[in-house]
Amino acid sequence: MSIIQTIVGLAWVAIGTLLYAGQFVSAVNFPLAQRLGLQEKSESTDPLIGKLELMAARWDVVCLWIPPLAGLLMLLDQAAWPAACLIAGGVYVDAGGREWAKILGLRSHGVPFGSGRERTVIYATFAFLILAGLAGIVLGLAALI
Repeated sequence: MSIIQTIVGLAWVAIGTLLYAGQFVSAVNFPLAQRLGLQEKSESTDPLIGKLELMAARWDVVCLWIPPLAGLLMLLDQAAWPAACLIAGGVYVDAGGREWAKILGLRSHGVPFGSGRERTVIYATFAFLILAGLAGIVLGLAALI
């Protein structure tokens, strides 16, 4: 097992599980997620954003379990990890890129979205998703080729 496989696997299990848990809380109890700082506070965000984030959280509960599972398969060096890694990488790249594009599009039309600090955390999360997804895709392809 390569050091890169170990790093990506650990990141996907640890950070991916935390992201999934946060989206699960958001999907089940959005006001609690706001109080915990998992979602933007309603006073600094247009109501449209809150509704979009709730719907995205519900979709993420359906999809974001895949990367932590792929990370576990990587760490166990299980034979299916390269294929799981490609699927999980695609999930992360899509989630991060789609959400980033959505927020930038809404902000370009003047829709208020979170405080400066909240935006920094959100954009860092999107960057993690995209970079971790790309790393997983490269890693999965390298193992299959």
